[in-house]
Amino acid sequence: MRSLGLCLWIVVPSLLATPVLAHTGGVSGGFVGGFAHPLFGPDHVLAMVAVGLWGAFLGAPGIFILPIVFPLVMAFGGVLGILNVPLLGTEAAIAISAVVLGLMVALAARLPIWMASVVVGAFAIFHGYAHGAELPAGADAVAYCVGFVIATGLLHLSGIALGLTVRWPVGNIGVRGAGAAITCAGIVFLWRLA
Repeated sequence: MRSLGLCLWIVVPSLLATPVLAHTGGVSGGFVGGFAHPLFGPDHVLAMVAVGLWGAFLGAPGIFILPIVFPLVMAFGGVLGILNVPLLGTEAAIAISAVVLGLMVALAARLPIWMASVVVGAFAIFHGYAHGAELPAGADAVAYCVGFVIATGLLHLSGIALGLTVRWPVGNIGVRGAGAAITCAGIVFLWRLA
């Protein structure tokens, strides 16, 4: 019952939102703008939390490696966005990241750590690209990137904190339910892009 409530709590607001929610363009430049950017888009928030949840499911070393791989590779994607390197399908890839990462949590997928890192890293490029491509004109690119990397890390930590409850049966059900809800939200994001 709790999983259903959590799913509704995530999916209903997603249905009411407009597409491409993470890309507000209205935040200021510099550190504050970079920090705020990932927090204003449910597609980014859910994917970042899912990385932390999945890391918690995998345990050591995944709980440490995935939340480090994502921001590092995301920063690379951010540089690609700042340099205006063409990257097709960015919005769809971000929505797909919520679907796939949510499924990894919902199914308690235990991929080898190198494979989980590749999955997380591949999606991180698109998330970083979206942030970098929307760097406000005249903003400090380094401070902006530092801001979005720190916000991403904090979202990963939120997922890890929730994910640590998997040790208990009710926590396991709740975390897997959260993964299912993230997957549902990702499907909604994809549908809205169509």
